[in-house]
Amino acid sequence: MQFKYPEILYFLFLLVIPILVHLFQLRRFKKEYFTNVKFLKELSIQTRKSSKVKKWLLLSTRLLLLAFLIFAFAQPFFKAKDSENTNNELFIVLDNSYSMQAKGQKGELLKRAVQDLLEFAPQNSNFSVITNDENYWNTNINAIEKDLQNLNYSPIPFSLETALTKIKSRKTFVNKDIVVITDGIGLNKNHLKTSDKKDQTYFIIPEAEQLKNIAIDSVYLGETLDDFYEISVQFSSNFEEKKAIPVSVYNQKDLIAKTILNLKKNKEIINFTIPKKDFNGYVNINDNSLAFDNTLYFSISEPKTTNVLSIGVTEKSDFLSRIYTKPEFNYSNSLIATLDYSKLQKQDAIILNELDNIPVALQTNLKSFVAKGGNVILIPSEKNEISNLNSFLNNFGGIQFSNLQNQEKKITKINFSNPLFSNVFEKKITNFQYPNTLQSFVLKSNASQAITYDDQSVFLTSIQKQIGSVFVFSAPINKSNSNFQNSPLIVPTFYKMAMNTDKNGVKYETIGNTNPFLITANTNNNEIVSIRNPSEEFIPSQQIMSDKIKISCADNPTLAGNFDLIQSKKNIGNISFNFDRKESNLTLPSDETLSDLNVVSNIESFFDTIQINRTDSQVWKWFLIFALLFLFLELFIQKFVK
Repeated sequence: MQFKYPEILYFLFLLVIPILVHLFQLRRFKKEYFTNVKFLKELSIQTRKSSKVKKWLLLSTRLLLLAFLIFAFAQPFFKAKDSENTNNELFIVLDNSYSMQAKGQKGELLKRAVQDLLEFAPQNSNFSVITNDENYWNTNINAIEKDLQNLNYSPIPFSLETALTKIKSRKTFVNKDIVVITDGIGLNKNHLKTSDKKDQTYFIIPEAEQLKNIAIDSVYLGETLDDFYEISVQFSSNFEEKKAIPVSVYNQKDLIAKTILNLKKNKEIINFTIPKKDFNGYVNINDNSLAFDNTLYFSISEPKTTNVLSIGVTEKSDFLSRIYTKPEFNYSNSLIATLDYSKLQKQDAIILNELDNIPVALQTNLKSFVAKGGNVILIPSEKNEISNLNSFLNNFGGIQFSNLQNQEKKITKINFSNPLFSNVFEKKITNFQYPNTLQSFVLKSNASQAITYDDQSVFLTSIQKQIGSVFVFSAPINKSNSNFQNSPLIVPTFYKMAMNTDKNGVKYETIGNTNPFLITANTNNNEIVSIRNPSEEFIPSQQIMSDKIKISCADNPTLAGNFDLIQSKKNIGNISFNFDRKESNLTLPSDETLSDLNVVSNIESFFDTIQINRTDSQVWKWFLIFALLFLFLELFIQKFVK
């Protein structure tokens, strides 16, 4: 036990006073003799004994009364078990991603969390609130009550790592209490490593009653016919039972196709045939679960010819001319000795086809070419020096060549998750006629592997830059070294490596994606490009690059939809934006993850817990109560004890 005012305990010396008073008040009895001696003697003894008992009782009660009164004024208390964190600064991380739309026992998870926060947060204490897209620093509940009540769902997926980084950047002189309110979608306990070990982190994980959801994952161009497009729409679902869902395709406000989706498995693809003309619309489903992923906006522009240039010996480039055919491609081949450098920037894809040496001038031009959105495909020559190849790849980073191996290898594995093969195969192929190579370089790559050998070494890898890409083979693919040209895999591989989605295919961007994209626009003037639709307009970050403009939208727009690209008050194209689909997968964190977290049941429980653990147990009131009890006891003794 400790005392708030221990100096008052010196007054305990006052206990001597009642003792002295009682000692001086002790009187000796005077004896009187009567005839009936026996009776009077007994009376005298009884009176003397009762008087002594009464005086000692009064002395005891007065001593205890005074002692308890002195202790009460010294204000004794028991120290709280978590007193070291009494002055911690409070940070509340509130997940307002779209998965928090799911309904729990008391309504939508986010709205319930906000209501609990408004009800149970201390009225006079300051704290900070961090959401996915807003920060409220060092405020109180009254100041941000309206902001919390009007809090919208954010297109930015929840990231514990990002929130903790923001909190860590706030320098304070005390430790921090961090309360994370999230449904746990995408929660990774490893992100806690970014927080200070002295900080205490608590998790409140509200549970949804219904974790079933159907979402539109993607839309892509399946096939281009003479007068029609065949678009493929991919759906995902976690329903175990068969589900019939209406699916509609709109071009602006016009309904152009409708069908029923009979979901039988986790992934399903439906194909639609639509007229071959400019498309600026969306595909929509009716689903009673999460609403944000029920619509996917996209646009399709009139196909434009893709320019492909191969640099190398003509005899080794014949297979390319059979892949890149008109009218979809405009293919040409050039020897390195006769290469016209002025034509490089007009291409969409450039293939370095087994050059014995890559000149420095070409390396410089290709670095600029990739930065402006072009694709480069490198097929090495066995005669090319490793230092020359690595000098070229140093412009992009992530890939390096080492020694040439004279060893036959089989090409056996396709990485279907690589962006190169997205939307190429309807199902994963594991059993096909394996091509091989006789000689190959060893590639050291930190980049994503697209195709690998049977020994897990790299055959084809890629470096995805912001808007351009570099694809690198580890071996020559001429017929004397490999039969890859005879493999069915060669056509989709080279087709996708050369394809520029800005000219062909479905176009849409993800809100919150920081990667820029290119638009074709008149760059002779300095007029800016704005992006707008009937409900929203903004000016993105933009950079002029020859006949194109590189656009970066960051967190704009705030709502998904179809937008117009405006320059000089004229519509120069269309672009669509969608919310990130990561929140569509309503998967709760594993028990293993939760077991390592400090989980509390709700906001009320959290505030009650820290109040109890960090509040000293004040016991001075009990001392005051006992002092009053002894006062009444003294009065009782004086009145009733004879």
